[in-house]
Amino acid sequence: MEYLGIAMKVSKVSIIVNVILSAAKLAAGIIGNSSAMISDAIHSASDVFSTFVVIAGVKMSNKLSDDEHQYGHERMECVASILLAAVLFIVGAKIGFSGIEKIMTANYGELQIPSVLPLIAAVVSIGVKEWMYWYTRHAAKKINSGALMADAWHHRSDALSSVGSFAGILGARLGFPVLDPVASVVISLFILKVSFDVFKDSVNKLVDTSCDAELVEDMKEMILTEEGVLGIDLIQTRIFGSKIYVDIEIKADGEQSLEDAHSIAERVHDIIESKFPAVKHCMVHVNPYNQLSPEE
Repeated sequence: MEYLGIAMKVSKVSIIVNVILSAAKLAAGIIGNSSAMISDAIHSASDVFSTFVVIAGVKMSNKLSDDEHQYGHERMECVASILLAAVLFIVGAKIGFSGIEKIMTANYGELQIPSVLPLIAAVVSIGVKEWMYWYTRHAAKKINSGALMADAWHHRSDALSSVGSFAGILGARLGFPVLDPVASVVISLFILKVSFDVFKDSVNKLVDTSCDAELVEDMKEMILTEEGVLGIDLIQTRIFGSKIYVDIEIKADGEQSLEDAHSIAERVHDIIESKFPAVKHCMVHVNPYNQLSPEE
């Protein structure tokens, strides 16, 4: 399946990149006397955990329907996204509290000045993690994966963390060590905002939120092009994990045979499911125009 194949490929790349990057940043932080870079390395290591969560969520969401889950398992991906949002929140809060603690208690005159090595590591990290964000984001949009999109934002939060590390290390080398913890607090706010957005998106997909108006209008236009459809009485959509369910009531000539009316409904059903790949199931009900139409 293309969905699972793309998700697994991106996840494997993410794990390999994060393991290498975390080890490199940790070494740079220790050798270069930079606590900011060591914290940044820990943040990158948390991305490895988040990717394993994504893998588990995607695999569970792609399980076939069974007797206990007759509508499938797509919402398991939303659960994975919520777990990732929790990880982002914890990481962001920890970075923020650590930064505040350093601002309140540190004796800046006794702090060691970082070498240029962690500064180089921060620049490399920003470039690599920003590339990982766009790489993962592209795949997430292609397969409409909320968990993969959450993982993309985790990469972006790591890039922002590295920006903070760069600012703090540079400030310390220029004689302003207070910039290190201040940058950490600012970056933590960005990470907390991302965690909230990921959580909100996941919850919306769990509570049957409807699709956006533009998509619904596209569906209506498609339906009205079908021969025999005289109008639309109702169209309802609900997001179910990464998929969409659609319920439609169309108007058709009440004098025609049941077989002809069924044929119209089948064509509407088929065109919606074929033209809108995210639609998992479309239910079509036919109302006889001469009896149930509001205009009559």
